[in-house]
Amino acid sequence: MSYTPVTSSSPTNWHSLKTKEALERLGVSPDKGLASEEAASRLKKVGPNQLKEAPPTTVWQMLWEQFSDFVVMLLIVAAIISAFLGDWVESAAIMAIVLLNAALGVVQNRRAEKELAALRRLAAPEANVLRDGSRISLPGRELAPGDIVFLEAGNYIPADVRLIESVNLRVDEAPLTGESAPVKKDFRPVFPPDTPTGDQENSAFMGTVVTYGRGKGVVVETGMTTQIGRIAEMLQSVEQEQTPLQKRLDQLGRTLGWAALGICGLVFVLGWLRGAPPLEMFIISVSLAIAAVPEGLPAVVTISLALGMREMIKRNALIRRLSSVETLGSATVICSDKTGTLTQNEMTVTRVAADGEFVEVTGSGYSLQGQFLMDGKVVNLGDYPAILTTLWIGALNNDAVLETQRMSADDVVYRVVGDPTEGALLVAAAKAGAMPHPLNQAYPRIQEIPFDSERKRMVTVHTVSDPRPEDISPFYDDKHRQWYVVAEKGAPDIVLKQCTHYQNREDKAVPLDDEQRRRILLANDAMTRDSLRVLGVAYRVAHSLDNDHDGDFMDDDLEENLIFAGLIGMIDPARPEVPAALATAKNAGIRTVMITGDYPNTARAIASDIGLLQASHDVLTGKEIESFDNVTLQEEIMRTDVFARVSPQHKMRIVQALRANGEVVAMTGDGVNDAPSIKQADIGVAMGITGTDVTKETADMVLTDDNYASIVSAVEQGRVIYSNIRKFVYYLLSCNLAEIAIIFIATLMGLPSPLTAIQLLWLNLITDGAPALALGVEKGDPDIMERPPRPPSESIINRQMQIGIIVQTIAIATITLVAYWLGLIAHPGEPEVAETMAFVALSFSELLRAFTSRSETIPILKFGVFKNRAMNWAVITSLFLLLAVVYVPFLQPVFDTVPLTWSQWEVLLPLLLIPSLAAEAIKVILSRRSY
Repeated sequence: MSYTPVTSSSPTNWHSLKTKEALERLGVSPDKGLASEEAASRLKKVGPNQLKEAPPTTVWQMLWEQFSDFVVMLLIVAAIISAFLGDWVESAAIMAIVLLNAALGVVQNRRAEKELAALRRLAAPEANVLRDGSRISLPGRELAPGDIVFLEAGNYIPADVRLIESVNLRVDEAPLTGESAPVKKDFRPVFPPDTPTGDQENSAFMGTVVTYGRGKGVVVETGMTTQIGRIAEMLQSVEQEQTPLQKRLDQLGRTLGWAALGICGLVFVLGWLRGAPPLEMFIISVSLAIAAVPEGLPAVVTISLALGMREMIKRNALIRRLSSVETLGSATVICSDKTGTLTQNEMTVTRVAADGEFVEVTGSGYSLQGQFLMDGKVVNLGDYPAILTTLWIGALNNDAVLETQRMSADDVVYRVVGDPTEGALLVAAAKAGAMPHPLNQAYPRIQEIPFDSERKRMVTVHTVSDPRPEDISPFYDDKHRQWYVVAEKGAPDIVLKQCTHYQNREDKAVPLDDEQRRRILLANDAMTRDSLRVLGVAYRVAHSLDNDHDGDFMDDDLEENLIFAGLIGMIDPARPEVPAALATAKNAGIRTVMITGDYPNTARAIASDIGLLQASHDVLTGKEIESFDNVTLQEEIMRTDVFARVSPQHKMRIVQALRANGEVVAMTGDGVNDAPSIKQADIGVAMGITGTDVTKETADMVLTDDNYASIVSAVEQGRVIYSNIRKFVYYLLSCNLAEIAIIFIATLMGLPSPLTAIQLLWLNLITDGAPALALGVEKGDPDIMERPPRPPSESIINRQMQIGIIVQTIAIATITLVAYWLGLIAHPGEPEVAETMAFVALSFSELLRAFTSRSETIPILKFGVFKNRAMNWAVITSLFLLLAVVYVPFLQPVFDTVPLTWSQWEVLLPLLLIPSLAAEAIKVILSRRSY
């Protein structure tokens, strides 16, 4: 059936249609979804599934921002006055350099805007979609009308959808309707056309959040035709707030600006009093003010942050807030989840226990190759009904899907869509002959209570549609009566509390006494000591269950009188790169703490295996945390590396205790309930693969590979970015303050100005431009992860930088004034020679100094002089332009220069190296390291 896009003039009341009617109108099968070609065609018709953003700042607006600066306006006035007085060359030169400066500012701002826009696109929520019969994940903006989307707790609704399935589904619609309580959703009812949005229980809307349960829906509206699009509510994924660093640099720029204006005013008055032409002194003063203030600094900082964030994406870390880049460099503690972050999250069931019997399961990954062994011998599971029941329960109580990845003559390897733990359960059951699809057809699910970190268990309810013979169906009772199977899986101790009976090896439900409970828990301990992650499973068979008024079964009733079936143990090996990353973090002064819901034995075994658990340090459980007051927890946390069996509330207390001890904390999480602790941490880290949309939205950083090593890599890159920002702040300020000192000292000494207004502006252009940007793309010092974390309160201009700036200001000003003085002595009556020598000395020394600025502590010869290709090209280009200004005849009158002779270069060359040598000497004196 053909699809016609919906327009605002002809909206469809999807809530008034039955699910079958909605699917037919959209021309889609609920079992296969749209074909990729059809989805692309529809997307082309209706456009991307995103809200229209505010129009970006235009080039003309950016230009106006450049010209509206007070000091720049003064310079334009000076150029106009020069033109009126007949000095057209100087007037044109001033305006040309002003335009070049403005163009550079626009280019920088435009580049920063593009980088941030790219980051916004990368941070947009993903959607789980059925395409071509397979479940895939794709960016929400690529959804088309007719797409079948899967809805799970913690996920944002990616578009307006008409529900076609719902299980205990509740949605927070506060962003749309203002309703504070989550709304229950049900795909079955049909509502009148005029039903208000908040009462359309069979629909879910873009921008709202699934808080509980699960469901499926067909996309009916996208982009600006959604409910939220119609009220033009803007949703932004990446905040564009100024970071604390940017605010401090803005304040620094304003302070420097006012100080420079004061000094420039003094220079003007002193020059005027000694008889210099007022217009000349006015132009010099204004030019000096422009040269002194690093106007491009905010844009350069933004570009550096954005480029650094792009580099982090290559390292599988997506930074959602610019301010987080600064905080990363100060991190002292990483609180990491175990499963999937420190481990591979590629589960394989290796052991099943029931009524004191242990069966080993061979094979690995998601291949069906494998056998069941007892005492090293292959066994027939038909002789061990409790083991078989345990595997069946694990497969029924399961939301994962097995899709064929590759086939061979003797094996089939599957791809798991969903939770890897549940995928491992499906594979183990399939090895025993219970394939998921036939099993789910025989026992259709009619209700569930989803797993959450509070309950630590999941419950499903099934009916039997096709009773099987007893040798296939362990639940077979009476094929002539309707009956239900209640299946539960979860933490063994929690599941065990719900049980009154257990299934013994004779396939009988036997009362569960204290001694049998103790044996089950001992079996669990034995499995966890072998680094296995263990789940307990239970069930009961019932002919009737109590219903509430909506037709759903009462939750309390479902979990009564359960029969404990057995334990399933699976291995999740540590990621091979984690031990090295842990060692790197330790060398960098960063402590790593494991926080997991798993058992203490499993957590201890994994932590010891990867080198996380330090000698004499403890493993604490959530129960022990509850027994501590805040002060005691702050003390215990200093000698605890592993927290096991913790809840989201425990995570909150752990973060609070660490921060109370003065730590800067990075906290990982994936579930909805992790969002509060992630938000409370200094750096919230969400899992990109297993994490919910709510958690990702709350987090400062999203790991696209869920890997601990990526956190450490992001910390390293955060340090590199901050270090690079320090480098070009140091470089720019030392150059700019030196220019002020040169003019001010010459004026105090009663000398003519060593530099003309045009030369000052040109210096500002070449020293604030390419070399400064080149410092922003440095790869970082090799020892950057061997330094302790930077205190968050430390000023970017710390004591070491202050000393360096003072030394450089003195060195650069001295060699420039000496070059000027030597020029005046050697060529009396030719001030343009002295001015050219001063101009060249200042320019060359600043450009050479750019190389020494590449590291604050490591000597340039050890660091590598020419390793930064961007710096090489920046300096070569600037030197070429400088030589052109000095030696190209038609440029000489514009810049008040004359060609220098070899004898004059012989005088200059020794002077040019002095600032760089001074910078290297300061590194040796001030550095805490010996080289």
